[in-house]
Amino acid sequence: MINPFVIAIDGRATAGKTTYAKELANATGASIIHMDDFFLPAELRTPERLTEPGGNIHYERFAEEVLLRLRWGVAFSYKIFNCKIMDYDGVRDIFPTPWIIVEGAYSHHPFFGEYMDLRIFKDIDAVTQFQRILERDGEAKANIFATEWIPLEEKYLSVYNIREMSRLVL
Repeated sequence: MINPFVIAIDGRATAGKTTYAKELANATGASIIHMDDFFLPAELRTPERLTEPGGNIHYERFAEEVLLRLRWGVAFSYKIFNCKIMDYDGVRDIFPTPWIIVEGAYSHHPFFGEYMDLRIFKDIDAVTQFQRILERDGEAKANIFATEWIPLEEKYLSVYNIREMSRLVL
């Protein structure tokens, strides 16, 4: 049975969390869990929920489908939420490895407790962030990010001191 070393990589949108996680996984053979797979389904996106810092992540499902199994040292699966279709779209299989990386915004949510061995925060300045979103998603979606999603993310980061609580800031 493997008791994995768990690395959680949180940070701002487009800071390079996924890219960094892939590089770490290539170097260590780690399994990767993506927080993007846990965004909140439409039926749970109430005004009350979205006013919570970090409320736009389905933290209850992450706790149930991942946290309960993370340290068992056995393979497990979880459902993938696809934001493009706003529904579940398959499952992701996680295999036992000595390293597991949980990457994505909200991976340091206090609801999860201290499940990780290492907290990493990926940062980016606002100008570069908007340029990357613009290049990746186009102007219409970049404006939605700037007016809706970035403020939600910044609220979470600020209220819970996510950057300051991290062991490593990149």
